[in-house]
Amino acid sequence: MSAQDYDSQLLESVSVRRRRLRDALLFGAQRQRRAVDERVGKVIAGMVIAAVLCAGCVGWSFVSHRLMGQGNSPYSPGVSTPSSSPTSR
Repeated sequence: MSAQDYDSQLLESVSVRRRRLRDALLFGAQRQRRAVDERVGKVIAGMVIAAVLCAGCVGWSFVSHRLMGQGNSPYSPGVSTPSSSPTSR
């Protein structure tokens, strides 16, 4: 075993021990609950980020559609499309 392997293994074990001690100090016996709470928080944060990204895409599409003058949709105000009028018989 080389000295570098020993050093990296020692540093990793020290960091794991510090993390476990910190978690035990902060959360005590509720370690499992903390893990579930963190997962729920990450899921909610992911959903919020996805919603913001979707709203940004919709907003960007709307603004670029209006600025480019491509308001040819039937919902655009002031744009008329030719329609067939009923003929008298």
